[in-house]
Amino acid sequence: MSSIDGVSEQASAMSGTAAGSDTGAFVVRLFGWIMLAVTAAFVLNNYLTYWLDLPGVAPLFGGAANGSANPAMSAVQLGVYALLIVLAAGHALRQRGKLLRHDSRKVAAINNFIIRAAFFAVLSVGFADAVISFLRVEGMLDGLVGSELATELGRSRFRGPYVHMPLIGLSVVLAAFTRTLGFFWLALLVVAAELLIVIGRFIFSYEQAFMADLVRFWYAALFLFASAYTLWEEGHVRVDVFYAAFATRTKGYVNSIGAVLLGMSLCWTILVIGMGSKQAIINAPMLAYETTQAGFGLYVKYLMAAFLGVFAVSMLTQFVAYLFDAVADIRDEPGARNTSSGTAH
Repeated sequence: MSSIDGVSEQASAMSGTAAGSDTGAFVVRLFGWIMLAVTAAFVLNNYLTYWLDLPGVAPLFGGAANGSANPAMSAVQLGVYALLIVLAAGHALRQRGKLLRHDSRKVAAINNFIIRAAFFAVLSVGFADAVISFLRVEGMLDGLVGSELATELGRSRFRGPYVHMPLIGLSVVLAAFTRTLGFFWLALLVVAAELLIVIGRFIFSYEQAFMADLVRFWYAALFLFASAYTLWEEGHVRVDVFYAAFATRTKGYVNSIGAVLLGMSLCWTILVIGMGSKQAIINAPMLAYETTQAGFGLYVKYLMAAFLGVFAVSMLTQFVAYLFDAVADIRDEPGARNTSSGTAH
């Protein structure tokens, strides 16, 4: 993981101020950090608008308000965009004396934090929800927590805010103190959960809905959350009939153009369609704490809808890091990553 979390100090020293002062490098750096700022503002305003029932920024541009129109609150929400963009531009100015690879590693490290938090969240929520569902199925929950709390735990609108959300918050804290992504462990847990289903079904004739839900929950997380890390490590399938023969600088052009025109545009399409309204495909299940129709299954279907949002944000963030690294290749900056070994050279 040193290729993501570390910065090549030797490479930075070799470049000096000249590399960072180049106008082209500054424009790319400014674009990348502003892209991240706008993404953060969009996600934050989505929460403010649809979870806290604020009007959103649409009324300022002739659109419909969410709930009652309040020009002052709309201006505040628009100010979130302005503030984060200003902070991003200021950060880009402060980085002018450093290599683009420095920014690339920093952005990748931020993305690692996001994915680590998501990993710990699905791990803890999956275990906790499976235990609660098992106790409900076997009729042991009332005796452990009392009939009133057991009834509340049978409602998604209680289990979501009071069980899942605290675990997600704890996961963010854990992510700040760890440096491993844990994808190998999550893959192992998927296999173990599937094996448990097979053993329970064919040996003990025991199977419950929550067991299959747990496999789907973890597998979806593994597939979507690992995508950004796989991109950084050049692990995605690439039709490289021509690409493999390209020079490093040519590959940099291909990767930078692809990151902006194909990668970032796809991520923004997912965010806008999935979070563009209260009835959007990501927002609607989350706001309703949607669950599956299977009795006594896991209450995590709404979180699986959120996986799409995490996927889009993490991939967009990684595409910014990828863009910085690609432009650094075009500029022949030192410290290029060796993806076969996961280190810089």
